Amino acid sequence: MEALYLLIPLSTLLVFLAIWVFFRASDSGQFDDLEGPAMRILHDDDAAVPQEPSGGP
Repeated sequence: MEALYLLIPLSTLLVFLAIWVFFRASDSGQFDDLEGPAMRILHDDDAAVPQEPSGGP
């Protein structure tokens, strides 16, 4: 029973710490654009541009 006197305040402190970290990350813009980097890799233009043959008739 005495352990609860220590565990309940520690768990409450841990929950408030996790909420604080989440809101700090949210305010700094970490979750603003979740789809941009995922779509950017799909539209990446790494393909080589085909060159015309240099020989002429």
